[in-house]
Amino acid sequence: MKTIYLVRHAKASWDEPGVSDADRPLIPKGVKNTKLIVDFLLKRESSIDLIISSPAVRAFETAKIVAEGLNYPVNKIKIDRKIYDGYYDRILDIIYGTSSDLNSLMIFGHNPTITNLANLFLHPGIEAMPTSCIVCLSFLVDKWEEIPSNEAVREFIVFPKMLK
Repeated sequence: MKTIYLVRHAKASWDEPGVSDADRPLIPKGVKNTKLIVDFLLKRESSIDLIISSPAVRAFETAKIVAEGLNYPVNKIKIDRKIYDGYYDRILDIIYGTSSDLNSLMIFGHNPTITNLANLFLHPGIEAMPTSCIVCLSFLVDKWEEIPSNEAVREFIVFPKMLK
């Protein structure tokens, strides 16, 4: 079985003039909300084999909070520009190219791309993933590249407002 966790980055700042989109940091509320998500994942005894993040500061900071909370080595988080570029088919390439030795993959990205990607597998789909939201999908396959010919099992969709 293969499990994908699709994560939208936490709430980030829009209030810093001169800061590029890629460099926008998380705000304290984003950090707090992500820690709620970590607690949820710990209660579910979630285990992640590989974390891949967009290079944007807000996505990587979110990935670091989750990694630290799940005892995943922060220095092993992979950064992939394809996640930031805005095309879900590029993220599919990442997923399908993942080693079959790994059974769980967590991807930190941005809207609308991350929601569009989730909706490829969710029926019915969702309108939009709020910040710090996770969509967890599993597939009864042995190899990541077998996912397109199999139906996803919706394990959960969780976001901070659900946990307060």
